[in-house]
Amino acid sequence: MATISEIAVEYHGAHKGNCSQSVAYGYSEVTGNRKELIEQLSGCGGGRAPEGYCGALYAAIQILGEDKKEACISKFKESSNGCTKCKEIRGGNVMPCRECVRTAAKCIEELA
Repeated sequence: MATISEIAVEYHGAHKGNCSQSVAYGYSEVTGNRKELIEQLSGCGGGRAPEGYCGALYAAIQILGEDKKEACISKFKESSNGCTKCKEIRGGNVMPCRECVRTAAKCIEELA
């Protein structure tokens, strides 16, 4: 069976959803939970997530919940040169969106 990160990256690569939707899709496909998040996160890609967060990271935080937010952010920062904001990541060429999706989905796999 495919992992959350594998499904999320494939979904994103097929341009079926933005970064945040892709993470939510991967999660919902593996667990059967939170399918409503896919549509709810439609406006959170491309730097439009609250506080300018990377949309993929924001989706992971929404899925994991407030009690795991800091652990998720910390784990994400390990791969993103300490960045959490889309503008910093994309503007600084830190990593491509596809890798943000993979990293955020792996946070869910490890922390859920």
